[in-house]
Amino acid sequence: MAEPLQDHLAEQSTAAGAEAETGPRRGSLLDDFQLRDSPLSEREQQILALERQWWKYAGAKEQAIRELFDLSATHYYQILNALIDTEHALAHDPMLVKRLRRLRTSRQRARTARRLGSDA
Repeated sequence: MAEPLQDHLAEQSTAAGAEAETGPRRGSLLDDFQLRDSPLSEREQQILALERQWWKYAGAKEQAIRELFDLSATHYYQILNALIDTEHALAHDPMLVKRLRRLRTSRQRARTARRLGSDA
């Protein structure tokens, strides 16, 4: 069973103690994150890491986005969509980026089909 996201994030924040942080706050979803030598920024790499594993934890993805990156879900998805269109992201994690592109395309097609169906 998936561990509740709120509990997992709370454990991470208490474990961090008084340790000073810079940049995005890291919760348990990014525990195994390791910065790689890449043209992508640390935040861009963390966004891809979150997309790679967020489903492993119970709870709202939007809450994790807010707690980890201090971004609204809308702004996060704007950044993610721009990121997955870059060649650097594709080189960084090809399988993930291709999967995210496929999901985006299928959602766009579904929206178009709904619009065309309602206009007819």
